[in-house]
Amino acid sequence: MHPATPLHTGSHDLPASAELSRFMAESWAPSALPDSARVPAHAVTPARRARLSARFPGERLIVPAGELTVRSNDCDHRFRPHSAYAWLTGLTGEDQAGSVLVMEPSGAHGHEAVLHLRPRSPRVDGDEEFYRDRRYGEFWVGRRPGLAEAERLTGLRCAHLESLGAPPGRNAATDPELAAALSELRLVKDAWEVEQLQLAVDHTTAGFEDVVRALPRALAHPRGERWIEGVFGLRARAEGNGTGYETIAASGAHACVLHWIRNDGRLHRDDLLLLDAGVETDSLYTADITRTLPLSGRFSPVQRQVYELVLAAQDAGIAALRPGARFRDFHRAAMRVIAEGLAEWGVLKDPRGDLHRRYTLCGSGHMLGLDVHDCAKARAGTYLDGVLEEGQVLTVEPGLYLQPDDETLPAELRGIGVRIEDDLVVTAQGARLMSGALPRTVEGVEEWMGTLLDARS
Repeated sequence: MHPATPLHTGSHDLPASAELSRFMAESWAPSALPDSARVPAHAVTPARRARLSARFPGERLIVPAGELTVRSNDCDHRFRPHSAYAWLTGLTGEDQAGSVLVMEPSGAHGHEAVLHLRPRSPRVDGDEEFYRDRRYGEFWVGRRPGLAEAERLTGLRCAHLESLGAPPGRNAATDPELAAALSELRLVKDAWEVEQLQLAVDHTTAGFEDVVRALPRALAHPRGERWIEGVFGLRARAEGNGTGYETIAASGAHACVLHWIRNDGRLHRDDLLLLDAGVETDSLYTADITRTLPLSGRFSPVQRQVYELVLAAQDAGIAALRPGARFRDFHRAAMRVIAEGLAEWGVLKDPRGDLHRRYTLCGSGHMLGLDVHDCAKARAGTYLDGVLEEGQVLTVEPGLYLQPDDETLPAELRGIGVRIEDDLVVTAQGARLMSGALPRTVEGVEEWMGTLLDARS
């Protein structure tokens, strides 16, 4: 181990004797990674780095994976590499904490990509990291690749993190222009990325099916929302890296809280459950799907009224997706339907203007990819005020959030929250519904739920 690297040991750890240090260094069998091991994105990352290189000729570019963050005392949060780092290197594991990709200017316009990382610590006398370091030690958190192994995995030249120092250059963590460029380069997904996103959607579909099958037990539990969260989380961890964001399992009036993640409520058969959840694959691409389900298995008349207005809004939004359409067009299309519907109900006097926002609160979708709200650092002109392109993946998710204490609403509408969210990829002809395996219509949802619940008996 490099002398400058301190050991991260617990406050109650005893020092190791010289005899123990010698003993720990002896008699270990070789355990190298297979020579054939490669990161799954190995074939596509060189083109990504070349596109970044072309944006910043002659400049050193620094893209950190990020650092471990303390959750409490000596326990860290689970680590996930920064999305730009994962996109450029293909490295997505928890062992990437502290690693840094440096794009060194090379030649007239190009760059050489050098990955600075903390390699596997040697098992030699005097190096105690592998068995004593609670934060990075192999016996505590698992092995890391050595430098040669990392080079084979990624196709990048690799160097010890200790050699990095503090080089000048554009740092993605602090440089807005570089951060924006990295977001904009990810706006259009390559074919491999679309495959990963479809995989995330497929696993998420299975998770929603798991939830419906689990409803009888969830309804019987005093924290049924957390039972739902746990059921979906099991699928996410079994099939991928975990959830792509904190699961929203919101029943009854909790569905009117857009980012309800407390999930501490009881489920009642007469209420709706708004489930907003997504599985993140091992490659870190996430789905983002919402369904609003009747906990009894069938919508009441007023629940159906609200649901069908939101569904009509979503249909209008989806119909507006096509290459060349402005990004905001699908939101405007959905909101026209919402505003007109609220006027028909007598909630609004006039569908014109923006008073409908009292009941909808937010936009109707966003880009999707390595982040659930992907490419968020992109400039407005290339994203929010830009036009759609073939290969972009996004959500369409209008909603109505009718607060339980809103006296502008008739009593029967108060406390109902409905959101319907699907993931779509823009195609030459319009858009392909990636999450179409999950039904969206009232009849489709009721039949789907009934089939899954009947299959349990």
